[in-house]
Amino acid sequence: MARRPKHSQERPTKQQILDHIEGSTGRIGKREIARAFQLYGSDKVWLKAILKELESDGLLERQRGRKVTRAGRLPEVTVIRVDHIDEDGEVVAFPASWPDENIPVPKIYLAPNKGRKLAPAVGDRVLARLQHTGDYIYEGRPIRVLGPAERSLLGVFERDEKGNGRLIPTDRRHKYPYSIALDHEGGAEPGEYVVAESIPGGGRDQRARILERIGSSEDPRSISLVAIHTHGLPVEFPPRALEQAERATPVALDGRDDLRALPLVTIDGADARDFDDAVFAVPDEDPKNEDGWRVVVAIADVAWYVRHDDPLDKAARERGNSAYFPDHVVPMLPEKLSNNLCSLRPGEDRACIAVDMRIDAQGQLLGHTFQRGLMRSAARLTYEQVQSARDGQPDDKTGPLLKTIIEPLFGAFAALARARDNRGTLDLDIPERQVLLSEEGWIDKILPRTRLDSHRLIEEFMIAANVAAAEALQSRKMPVMYRIHEPPSMGNIETLREALGALGFKLARAGTLRPHHFADLLEKAAETDKLQIVSDLILRAQSKAVYSPEDNGHFGLALRRYCHFTSPIRRYADLLVHRTLIRAFKLGEGGLPPEADESFTEIGEKISSTERRAAAAERDALDRFTSAFLADRIGSVFTARISGVTRFGLFICLDETRADGFVPIRTLPWDRYQHDETHHCLKGDATGLTFTMGHRVKAELLEAEPRTGSLVFELADLDQVSGKRPQKGGQKKRPGRHNSRRRR
Repeated sequence: MARRPKHSQERPTKQQILDHIEGSTGRIGKREIARAFQLYGSDKVWLKAILKELESDGLLERQRGRKVTRAGRLPEVTVIRVDHIDEDGEVVAFPASWPDENIPVPKIYLAPNKGRKLAPAVGDRVLARLQHTGDYIYEGRPIRVLGPAERSLLGVFERDEKGNGRLIPTDRRHKYPYSIALDHEGGAEPGEYVVAESIPGGGRDQRARILERIGSSEDPRSISLVAIHTHGLPVEFPPRALEQAERATPVALDGRDDLRALPLVTIDGADARDFDDAVFAVPDEDPKNEDGWRVVVAIADVAWYVRHDDPLDKAARERGNSAYFPDHVVPMLPEKLSNNLCSLRPGEDRACIAVDMRIDAQGQLLGHTFQRGLMRSAARLTYEQVQSARDGQPDDKTGPLLKTIIEPLFGAFAALARARDNRGTLDLDIPERQVLLSEEGWIDKILPRTRLDSHRLIEEFMIAANVAAAEALQSRKMPVMYRIHEPPSMGNIETLREALGALGFKLARAGTLRPHHFADLLEKAAETDKLQIVSDLILRAQSKAVYSPEDNGHFGLALRRYCHFTSPIRRYADLLVHRTLIRAFKLGEGGLPPEADESFTEIGEKISSTERRAAAAERDALDRFTSAFLADRIGSVFTARISGVTRFGLFICLDETRADGFVPIRTLPWDRYQHDETHHCLKGDATGLTFTMGHRVKAELLEAEPRTGSLVFELADLDQVSGKRPQKGGQKKRPGRHNSRRRR
């Protein structure tokens, strides 16, 4: 066998080696480089040293299996995370992890994988094959969708006793802190909320890198921001969407019906900033409709400004809806539209789509017409103002409007309320909290939200308008984005029937079950002390309302057809309905193009998901605000109601704030407790102490943690609990009790 030449050619330069690595289509290591340049013997030793030099200079990165790549280059096959869809409809992704902060993060444009039904969604982790197309630019083809990516870590940055940085997660599922290296602190100060990403480590070594500083944990204004980050709500609009919003101008009368002489008024909460509906009512002059009413509901014409598939539309569809927090709003549309041109401000001309409805004395809808108009709100009123005027205490603004506007509104409302009662709708008392902030942004009060007749008035007017929109579109055989609420499932009904039977109540069979059966149950329960538990049980048995192009009716409202039409500033579903009405009745520009009909199913699923996301973020923020508000009341005793029972303990709802808290089973009198799912109770084997859902209790606050939004209690008075009282001195000490006393 012939000996290989010692040097077949000159040794390559560093640049030649880098160029070869960059031009390689597969994974490459020392062996492949040596073969390409015909390097043998001592030349291989030289090549090894050169590769180390290039690596130390930051020009090469070492991968698994002794392979190398240009620094900043991604491997041919890797895991990426779908980040967003840009203005051009391109799916943009980034590497699932990127260790080097000094090198720009590569951008990956994800192409469809031909022949396979792979449709990665925003937030998904995807195994993809990459092709380098430019500086820090790649084209990716999906191989496999791995599922949703784990959210970034949120937490509070702190230092331990040695001065080392650590992250205390806000997510209760993360039991242990993450260590933060000095060069990964990102300038964070102790006590700040931060966004971080985990760094792979061995064993129990949890490490993280800080990506973003949110704000001080002592500042209540950071609470909403934490909830927003936790649930992934989009907060920044694409530049092209903002540019489009800034170019928008007020609408002229051209081609519209002039409704400016009609005394329409807006009625909203005192803190509302966008007004998307205005109302008017007057007795019907038709002698055939004795004691009937003419009702006009005018809605902001958002479809004039936001057209199908333009940058604003894509941004709105991605958000799905606005999210409302005690201190600010994450809007579906930029402020130039949501709080200005589309908002029905008093005394200003505004574009609208109005429905003119005729109802009889029993609130039945006799007919309706839709028109595209120009209106001018006569007044901006609050629920409290309208209610006070109705109760005989008008102010300077409502006094002149009482006879001509407010009283007719309540007259029409009475008719609509009769129709609601006749249908037998499901009307549950769902506890709501209201956070009141001081001028400086600090939490002043947290109170149960009061539901007034003025609230119900607007609700009924909006329901009537929504029904009219659904009927009108159905009559024209147009696609409709329905708001559907399915009847409870068979399994939920049987579980509910067993629970109600244990309380002494009977429920109709599933095949004949209607909303009025639940209304009858609530009426019977109101005569006992079990109203709240019956209401809670019925609520838990219900299906969730969703958006769908399939007309499955609305069980809770006892309506055969229903859609959302009245809030296009804050709900994307309403905007779709507006576009469809424009097309159906030939009301001008901005109608839904026919080719968009096929996407209704996909969009319905999307906006149902974004609605759940926003609702979760809002609840999360309320929990954190409440925990922050109660943090200085450790040791205080509150009256409450048991709202849920698990084998781990009791959930309670406080009377004072409607806040939810938890009583761990370890804090209950020492006993072995059996969890009875049917009767929703915990019962002690030895003492017979029974803790049942719906029972009134007194509870002492042990822990209030704004970081996680959790409230932990201990029952302070067992007089209202059935069973034997524990013997004095016979109760073992429980973990946490001594410390809670000391903290007082």
